[in-house]
Amino acid sequence: MSGKPVRPRTRLGKYKLGKTIGEGSFAKVKFAKDVENGNHVAIKILDRNHVLSHKMTEQLKKEISAMKMINHPNVVKIYEVMASKTKIYIVLELINGGELFDKIAQSGRLKEDEARSYFHQLINAVDYCH
Repeated sequence: MSGKPVRPRTRLGKYKLGKTIGEGSFAKVKFAKDVENGNHVAIKILDRNHVLSHKMTEQLKKEISAMKMINHPNVVKIYEVMASKTKIYIVLELINGGELFDKIAQSGRLKEDEARSYFHQLINAVDYCH
């Protein structure tokens, strides 16, 4: 061991990586900026070994392929996919506002008109995908 601390990656191709905005058991999501056009994106980072050990490769390929075909205002857009020896990077549209689950957990019940609006968006997206 060299004893040098491992510095976190701050660039990924044309993207400057920022803070972590989400984290789950399979992936981490980072805020990023496209340095070529200034657009903000979200980059989902998956551990390649984790994907392989859980036999998720084919499922991941199918999900990415399906997401690339969908163009709907209520479905997150996928811009590109990159990979290194250890990671898989999925560049996604950045959606502001956080997760609906977190909003409900934090503030409790939604008002009826607000719930209806979210439900309408969800139904439109599901209908489009099917």
